[in-house]
Amino acid sequence: MRILYVVDGRSPIALNWMRYFSQGEHEVHLVSTYPCSPDLRLASLHVVPTAFGGVVERESRVEGNGGRGLLRRLVPVGARTALRQWLGPLTLPAAARDLAGLIRQIQPDLVHAMRIPYEGMLAALALGESSRPRMLVSVWGNDFTLHARATPRMAILTRMVIRRVAALHADCQRDIRLASRWGYTGQKPAVVLPGGGGVQADIFYPDERQPGKRIGDRGEGALVINPRGFRAYVRNDAFFRAVPLVLERMPATRFICPAMAGETQALRWVEAFGIGHAIDLLPQQTRHEMADLFRGCHVAVSPSTHDGTPNTLLEAMACGCFPVAGDIESLREWINPRVNGLLVDPRSPHALAEAILRAIQDSEMRLRAQRHNARLIAERAEYKWVMGEADRFYRRVLSYGE
Repeated sequence: MRILYVVDGRSPIALNWMRYFSQGEHEVHLVSTYPCSPDLRLASLHVVPTAFGGVVERESRVEGNGGRGLLRRLVPVGARTALRQWLGPLTLPAAARDLAGLIRQIQPDLVHAMRIPYEGMLAALALGESSRPRMLVSVWGNDFTLHARATPRMAILTRMVIRRVAALHADCQRDIRLASRWGYTGQKPAVVLPGGGGVQADIFYPDERQPGKRIGDRGEGALVINPRGFRAYVRNDAFFRAVPLVLERMPATRFICPAMAGETQALRWVEAFGIGHAIDLLPQQTRHEMADLFRGCHVAVSPSTHDGTPNTLLEAMACGCFPVAGDIESLREWINPRVNGLLVDPRSPHALAEAILRAIQDSEMRLRAQRHNARLIAERAEYKWVMGEADRFYRRVLSYGE
Protein backbone atom coordinates (compact mmCIF):
# COMPACT_ATOMS: atom_id res chain seq x y z
CA MET A 1 0.00 0.00 0.00
CA ARG A 2 1.30 3.46 -0.90
CA ILE A 3 0.28 5.85 1.86
CA LEU A 4 0.65 9.63 1.82
CA TYR A 5 0.41 11.27 5.23
CA VAL A 6 -0.56 14.93 5.38
CA VAL A 7 0.37 15.78 8.95
CA ASP A 8 2.46 17.93 11.23
CA GLY A 9 5.64 15.91 10.84
CA ARG A 10 6.86 16.92 14.30
CA SER A 11 3.83 15.40 16.03
CA PRO A 12 4.47 12.33 18.22
CA ILE A 13 0.99 11.14 17.23
CA ALA A 14 1.76 11.25 13.52
CA LEU A 15 5.21 9.76 14.07
CA ASN A 16 3.72 6.76 15.88
CA TRP A 17 1.46 5.98 12.92
CA MET A 18 4.12 6.51 10.27
CA ARG A 19 6.72 4.50 12.17
CA TYR A 20 4.47 1.45 12.29
CA PHE A 21 3.58 1.50 8.59
CA SER A 22 7.05 2.46 7.37
CA GLN A 23 8.52 -0.60 9.09
CA GLY A 24 6.21 -2.98 7.25
CA GLU A 25 5.42 -3.70 3.64
CA HIS A 26 3.98 -0.27 2.92
CA GLU A 27 5.47 2.66 1.02
CA VAL A 28 5.15 5.74 3.22
CA HIS A 29 5.31 9.33 1.97
CA LEU A 30 5.09 12.41 4.18
CA VAL A 31 3.84 15.90 3.41
CA SER A 32 4.37 17.95 6.55
CA THR A 33 2.73 21.29 7.30
CA TYR A 34 5.74 22.18 9.47
CA PRO A 35 9.46 21.85 8.71
CA CYS A 36 10.69 18.60 10.21
CA SER A 37 13.30 15.86 9.89
CA PRO A 38 11.79 12.69 11.39
CA ASP A 39 13.97 9.65 11.96
CA LEU A 40 11.82 7.38 9.82
CA ARG A 41 12.18 5.24 6.73
CA LEU A 42 10.22 7.34 4.25
CA ALA A 43 9.83 7.04 0.50
CA SER A 44 9.68 10.84 0.30
CA LEU A 45 9.41 13.91 2.52
CA HIS A 46 7.96 17.24 1.45
CA VAL A 47 7.11 20.35 3.45
CA VAL A 48 4.03 22.39 2.53
CA PRO A 49 3.71 25.08 5.24
CA THR A 50 0.10 25.77 6.13
CA ALA A 51 -1.54 28.20 8.58
CA PHE A 52 1.82 29.88 9.18
CA GLY A 53 3.54 26.62 10.13
CA GLY A 54 6.80 27.81 8.66
CA VAL A 55 6.68 31.07 10.57
CA VAL A 56 5.96 29.31 13.86
CA GLU A 57 8.82 26.91 13.33
CA ARG A 58 11.29 29.70 12.56
CA GLU A 59 10.13 31.58 15.65
CA SER A 60 10.69 28.52 17.85
CA ARG A 61 14.33 28.35 16.75
CA VAL A 62 15.24 31.81 18.01
CA GLU A 63 18.19 31.35 20.33
CA GLY A 64 18.36 32.48 23.92
CA ASN A 65 14.69 32.02 24.78
CA GLY A 66 14.47 28.36 25.71
CA GLY A 67 13.41 27.36 22.22
CA ARG A 68 10.33 29.58 22.27
CA GLY A 69 10.01 32.30 19.66
CA LEU A 70 9.00 35.88 20.30
CA LEU A 71 5.41 35.20 19.18
CA ARG A 72 4.99 32.32 21.64
CA ARG A 73 6.50 34.29 24.51
CA LEU A 74 4.52 37.49 24.03
CA VAL A 75 1.16 36.38 22.65
CA PRO A 76 -1.10 34.23 24.90
CA VAL A 77 -1.96 30.80 23.56
CA GLY A 78 -5.65 31.69 23.19
CA ALA A 79 -4.83 34.70 21.06
CA ARG A 80 -2.44 32.67 18.91
CA THR A 81 -5.15 30.06 18.33
CA ALA A 82 -7.73 32.70 17.39
CA LEU A 83 -5.26 34.35 14.99
CA ARG A 84 -4.70 31.06 13.18
CA GLN A 85 -8.43 30.33 13.06
CA TRP A 86 -9.12 33.62 11.28
CA LEU A 87 -6.04 33.86 9.06
CA GLY A 88 -4.93 30.25 8.65
CA PRO A 89 -7.55 29.41 6.00
CA LEU A 90 -6.13 32.17 3.78
CA THR A 91 -2.94 30.10 3.36
CA LEU A 92 -4.78 27.00 2.14
CA PRO A 93 -5.41 27.64 -1.59
CA ALA A 94 -1.73 28.10 -2.50
CA ALA A 95 -0.67 25.21 -0.28
CA ALA A 96 -3.37 22.99 -1.82
CA ARG A 97 -1.99 23.63 -5.31
CA ASP A 98 1.43 22.48 -4.12
CA LEU A 99 -0.05 19.38 -2.50
CA ALA A 100 -2.10 18.54 -5.60
CA GLY A 101 1.11 18.48 -7.63
CA LEU A 102 2.74 16.13 -5.12
CA ILE A 103 -0.28 13.82 -5.16
CA ARG A 104 -0.07 13.58 -8.96
CA GLN A 105 3.63 12.79 -8.63
CA ILE A 106 3.37 10.21 -5.82
CA GLN A 107 0.10 8.53 -6.93
CA PRO A 108 -0.81 7.22 -3.46
CA ASP A 109 -3.46 4.61 -2.78
CA LEU A 110 -4.51 6.43 0.37
CA VAL A 111 -4.13 9.98 1.68
CA HIS A 112 -4.34 10.13 5.47
CA ALA A 113 -4.72 13.63 6.91
CA MET A 114 -4.36 13.88 10.67
CA ARG A 115 -6.75 16.48 12.19
CA ILE A 116 -9.22 18.60 10.30
CA PRO A 117 -7.58 22.01 10.76
CA TYR A 118 -5.53 22.41 8.79
CA GLU A 119 -4.20 19.18 7.31
CA GLY A 120 -7.63 17.76 6.47
CA MET A 121 -8.67 21.05 4.90
CA LEU A 122 -5.45 21.13 2.86
CA ALA A 123 -5.87 17.56 1.59
CA ALA A 124 -9.56 18.00 0.75
CA LEU A 125 -8.87 21.15 -1.27
CA ALA A 126 -5.98 19.45 -3.08
CA LEU A 127 -8.04 16.40 -4.02
CA GLY A 128 -11.16 18.32 -5.02
CA GLU A 129 -14.01 16.08 -6.18
CA SER A 130 -11.78 13.22 -7.31
CA SER A 131 -12.66 9.84 -5.79
CA ARG A 132 -9.07 8.63 -6.13
CA PRO A 133 -6.96 8.41 -4.14
CA ARG A 134 -9.10 7.61 -1.14
CA MET A 135 -8.89 10.17 1.65
CA LEU A 136 -9.05 9.38 5.35
CA VAL A 137 -9.11 12.07 8.03
CA SER A 138 -8.30 11.63 11.71
CA VAL A 139 -10.41 13.84 13.94
CA TRP A 140 -8.51 15.15 16.95
CA GLY A 141 -10.20 15.91 20.22
CA ASN A 142 -11.06 19.57 19.66
CA ASP A 143 -11.62 19.67 15.89
CA PHE A 144 -15.40 19.82 16.31
CA THR A 145 -15.78 21.21 19.81
CA LEU A 146 -13.26 24.09 19.58
CA HIS A 147 -12.22 24.83 16.00
CA ALA A 148 -15.18 24.00 13.75
CA ARG A 149 -17.39 26.88 14.88
CA ALA A 150 -14.60 29.32 15.70
CA THR A 151 -15.19 31.36 12.54
CA PRO A 152 -17.63 31.12 9.60
CA ARG A 153 -14.80 30.04 7.29
CA MET A 154 -13.64 27.31 9.68
CA ALA A 155 -17.20 25.96 9.74
CA ILE A 156 -17.41 25.90 5.93
CA LEU A 157 -14.07 24.15 5.60
CA THR A 158 -14.87 21.62 8.31
CA ARG A 159 -18.10 20.67 6.57
CA MET A 160 -16.25 20.39 3.26
CA VAL A 161 -13.71 17.97 4.75
CA ILE A 162 -16.32 15.75 6.38
CA ARG A 163 -18.36 15.51 3.19
CA ARG A 164 -15.29 14.89 1.02
CA VAL A 165 -13.55 12.10 2.93
CA ALA A 166 -14.02 8.41 2.21
CA ALA A 167 -13.46 7.39 5.83
CA LEU A 168 -13.12 8.75 9.33
CA HIS A 169 -10.90 7.91 12.30
CA ALA A 170 -11.61 9.37 15.74
CA ASP A 171 -10.22 8.70 19.18
CA CYS A 172 -13.62 8.78 20.91
CA GLN A 173 -17.18 7.76 20.08
CA ARG A 174 -18.35 11.32 20.71
CA ASP A 175 -16.58 12.58 17.59
CA ILE A 176 -18.20 9.94 15.38
CA ARG A 177 -21.54 11.23 16.62
CA LEU A 178 -20.54 14.88 16.10
CA ALA A 179 -19.28 14.12 12.58
CA SER A 180 -22.80 13.22 11.51
CA ARG A 181 -23.89 16.77 12.38
CA TRP A 182 -21.25 18.07 9.97
CA GLY A 183 -22.39 15.95 7.04
CA TYR A 184 -20.75 12.56 7.59
CA THR A 185 -22.88 9.69 6.39
CA GLY A 186 -22.96 6.54 8.48
CA GLN A 187 -22.58 4.44 5.33
CA LYS A 188 -18.91 5.39 5.06
CA PRO A 189 -16.31 3.49 7.11
CA ALA A 190 -15.42 4.87 10.54
CA VAL A 191 -13.28 3.60 13.38
CA VAL A 192 -12.52 4.64 16.96
CA LEU A 193 -8.92 4.05 18.01
CA PRO A 194 -6.56 5.97 20.31
CA GLY A 195 -5.29 8.92 18.31
CA GLY A 196 -1.63 8.36 19.06
CA GLY A 197 -1.75 4.77 17.87
CA GLY A 198 -1.98 3.41 21.40
CA VAL A 199 0.39 3.04 24.32
CA GLN A 200 3.79 1.45 23.79
CA ALA A 201 4.10 -0.93 26.72
CA ASP A 202 7.89 -1.11 26.46
CA ILE A 203 8.06 2.63 27.26
CA PHE A 204 4.98 3.35 29.39
CA TYR A 205 4.62 0.88 32.25
CA PRO A 206 4.21 1.15 36.05
CA ASP A 207 6.97 0.86 38.63
CA GLU A 208 6.08 -2.52 40.10
CA ARG A 209 8.34 -1.84 43.07
CA GLN A 210 6.03 0.94 44.29
CA PRO A 211 2.41 -0.24 44.16
CA GLY A 212 0.29 2.51 45.63
CA LYS A 213 3.35 4.77 46.15
CA ARG A 214 3.17 5.75 49.82
CA ILE A 215 2.86 9.44 50.77
CA GLY A 216 3.50 11.18 54.10
CA ASP A 217 0.80 12.96 56.12
CA ARG A 218 1.97 16.40 54.98
CA GLY A 219 2.36 15.30 51.37
CA GLU A 220 5.98 14.22 51.72
CA GLY A 221 6.87 12.45 48.51
CA ALA A 222 3.63 13.39 46.73
CA LEU A 223 4.22 14.32 43.09
CA VAL A 224 1.57 15.78 40.80
CA ILE A 225 2.18 16.17 37.06
CA ASN A 226 0.38 18.37 34.55
CA PRO A 227 1.60 17.02 31.18
CA ARG A 228 -0.63 19.13 28.91
CA GLY A 229 1.60 22.15 28.30
CA PHE A 230 -0.05 25.37 27.11
CA ARG A 231 -3.06 24.86 24.86
CA ALA A 232 -6.08 27.03 24.24
CA TYR A 233 -8.42 24.39 25.68
CA VAL A 234 -6.42 23.50 28.83
CA ARG A 235 -7.36 25.53 31.90
CA ASN A 236 -3.91 26.08 33.30
CA ASP A 237 -5.24 29.17 35.04
CA ALA A 238 -7.38 26.91 37.24
CA PHE A 239 -4.49 24.47 37.71
CA PHE A 240 -2.05 27.12 38.94
CA ARG A 241 -4.70 28.57 41.25
CA ALA A 242 -5.31 25.07 42.64
CA VAL A 243 -1.66 24.59 43.59
CA PRO A 244 -1.66 26.91 46.66
CA LEU A 245 -4.97 25.37 47.78
CA VAL A 246 -3.31 21.95 47.82
CA LEU A 247 -0.21 23.31 49.56
CA GLU A 248 -2.32 24.80 52.36
CA ARG A 249 -3.24 21.28 53.47
CA MET A 250 -0.34 19.23 52.15
CA PRO A 251 2.62 21.66 52.05
CA ALA A 252 5.22 19.09 50.98
CA THR A 253 3.47 18.27 47.68
CA ARG A 254 5.44 19.02 44.52
CA PHE A 255 4.12 19.81 41.05
CA ILE A 256 5.84 18.99 37.76
CA CYS A 257 4.90 20.77 34.52
CA PRO A 258 6.63 19.54 31.33
CA ALA A 259 6.64 21.80 28.26
CA MET A 260 6.12 24.92 30.37
CA ALA A 261 9.69 26.17 30.77
CA GLY A 262 9.91 29.76 29.55
CA GLU A 263 6.14 30.24 29.25
CA THR A 264 5.61 33.84 30.33
CA GLN A 265 2.13 33.26 31.74
CA ALA A 266 3.27 30.28 33.78
CA LEU A 267 6.11 32.31 35.27
CA ARG A 268 3.67 35.07 36.16
CA TRP A 269 1.33 32.66 37.92
CA VAL A 270 4.19 31.06 39.84
CA GLU A 271 5.27 34.48 41.10
CA ALA A 272 1.74 35.74 41.78
CA PHE A 273 0.76 32.69 43.85
CA GLY A 274 4.12 32.32 45.59
CA ILE A 275 4.52 28.67 44.58
CA GLY A 276 8.02 28.68 43.09
CA HIS A 277 9.31 26.42 45.89
CA ALA A 278 6.81 23.68 45.00
CA ILE A 279 6.66 23.66 41.20
CA ASP A 280 9.05 22.71 38.42
CA LEU A 281 8.49 24.16 34.94
CA LEU A 282 10.32 21.75 32.65
CA PRO A 283 11.19 21.97 28.94
CA GLN A 284 9.68 19.63 26.38
CA GLN A 285 10.46 16.02 27.30
CA THR A 286 11.15 12.96 25.17
CA ARG A 287 8.74 10.04 25.37
CA HIS A 288 11.16 8.09 27.57
CA GLU A 289 11.60 11.09 29.85
CA MET A 290 7.83 11.49 30.10
CA ALA A 291 7.48 7.83 31.01
CA ASP A 292 10.03 8.23 33.81
CA LEU A 293 8.17 11.28 35.12
CA PHE A 294 4.82 9.46 35.05
CA ARG A 295 6.28 6.49 36.90
CA GLY A 296 7.53 8.79 39.65
CA CYS A 297 4.28 10.73 40.04
CA HIS A 298 1.13 9.89 41.95
CA VAL A 299 -1.42 12.08 40.20
CA ALA A 300 -1.71 13.29 36.59
CA VAL A 301 -3.87 16.38 36.02
CA SER A 302 -5.56 17.15 32.68
CA PRO A 303 -7.78 20.24 33.17
CA SER A 304 -9.09 20.45 29.61
CA THR A 305 -12.43 21.80 28.42
CA HIS A 306 -12.18 20.35 24.90
CA ASP A 307 -10.62 16.96 24.27
CA GLY A 308 -10.84 13.58 22.67
CA THR A 309 -8.66 10.95 24.33
CA PRO A 310 -5.39 12.67 25.30
CA ASN A 311 -2.36 10.49 24.67
CA THR A 312 -0.71 11.81 27.81
CA LEU A 313 -3.72 10.66 29.83
CA LEU A 314 -3.45 7.08 28.55
CA GLU A 315 0.32 7.09 29.01
CA ALA A 316 0.00 8.38 32.58
CA MET A 317 -2.60 5.72 33.37
CA ALA A 318 -0.32 3.05 31.90
CA CYS A 319 2.49 4.18 34.22
CA GLY A 320 0.33 3.98 37.33
CA CYS A 321 -0.60 7.65 37.73
CA PHE A 322 -4.03 8.41 39.11
CA PRO A 323 -5.87 10.63 36.57
CA VAL A 324 -7.68 13.83 37.56
CA ALA A 325 -9.26 15.27 34.43
CA GLY A 326 -11.92 17.60 33.12
CA ASP A 327 -15.44 16.21 33.27
CA ILE A 328 -16.16 16.09 29.55
CA GLU A 329 -17.98 13.51 27.46
CA SER A 330 -14.97 12.01 25.70
CA LEU A 331 -13.09 11.29 28.92
CA ARG A 332 -16.07 9.48 30.42
CA GLU A 333 -15.36 6.85 27.75
CA TRP A 334 -12.19 6.01 29.70
CA ILE A 335 -12.65 7.18 33.28
CA ASN A 336 -15.28 5.91 35.67
CA PRO A 337 -15.23 8.45 38.51
CA ARG A 338 -13.95 7.11 41.84
CA VAL A 339 -13.15 3.78 40.18
CA ASN A 340 -10.11 4.57 38.00
CA GLY A 341 -9.87 8.37 38.22
CA LEU A 342 -11.71 11.55 39.10
CA LEU A 343 -13.51 13.94 36.75
CA VAL A 344 -14.06 17.55 37.85
CA ASP A 345 -15.00 20.96 36.53
CA PRO A 346 -11.71 21.97 34.83
CA ARG A 347 -12.53 25.65 35.32
CA SER A 348 -12.71 25.34 39.12
CA PRO A 349 -9.47 25.64 41.11
CA HIS A 350 -11.29 24.38 44.22
CA ALA A 351 -12.62 21.29 42.44
CA LEU A 352 -9.17 20.51 41.03
CA ALA A 353 -7.52 21.00 44.42
CA GLU A 354 -10.05 18.79 46.22
CA ALA A 355 -9.61 16.01 43.64
CA ILE A 356 -5.81 16.20 43.84
CA LEU A 357 -5.95 16.09 47.65
CA ARG A 358 -8.33 13.16 47.64
CA ALA A 359 -6.09 11.23 45.26
CA ILE A 360 -2.99 11.98 47.34
CA GLN A 361 -4.62 10.97 50.61
CA ASP A 362 -6.38 7.79 49.43
CA SER A 363 -3.66 5.26 48.65
CA GLU A 364 -6.18 2.40 48.38
CA MET A 365 -8.12 4.27 45.70
CA ARG A 366 -4.91 4.93 43.78
CA LEU A 367 -3.89 1.27 43.99
CA ARG A 368 -7.30 0.04 42.79
CA ALA A 369 -7.20 2.54 39.93
CA GLN A 370 -3.68 1.47 38.98
CA ARG A 371 -4.77 -2.16 38.64
CA HIS A 372 -7.96 -1.22 36.77
CA ASN A 373 -6.11 1.06 34.36
CA ALA A 374 -3.44 -1.53 33.63
CA ARG A 375 -6.16 -3.90 32.42
CA LEU A 376 -7.95 -1.12 30.53
CA ILE A 377 -4.83 -0.05 28.63
CA ALA A 378 -3.95 -3.65 27.78
CA GLU A 379 -7.45 -4.32 26.45
CA ARG A 380 -8.15 -1.10 24.55
CA ALA A 381 -4.96 0.86 23.93
CA GLU A 382 -1.96 -1.43 23.43
CA TYR A 383 0.08 -0.04 20.53
CA LYS A 384 0.56 -3.14 18.38
CA TRP A 385 -3.09 -4.12 18.67
CA VAL A 386 -4.28 -0.58 17.86
CA MET A 387 -2.02 -0.28 14.83
CA GLY A 388 -3.02 -3.72 13.62
CA GLU A 389 -6.63 -2.50 13.72
CA ALA A 390 -5.53 0.63 11.83
CA ASP A 391 -3.92 -1.52 9.13
CA ARG A 392 -7.13 -3.51 8.74
CA PHE A 393 -9.11 -0.29 8.58
CA TYR A 394 -6.87 1.08 5.81
CA ARG A 395 -7.60 -2.02 3.74
CA ARG A 396 -11.31 -1.69 4.44
CA VAL A 397 -11.22 1.94 3.24
CA LEU A 398 -9.48 0.96 0.00
CA SER A 399 -12.03 -1.78 -0.72
CA TYR A 400 -15.09 0.25 0.26
CA GLY A 401 -17.59 0.53 -2.57
CA GLU A 402 -15.72 -1.82 -4.90
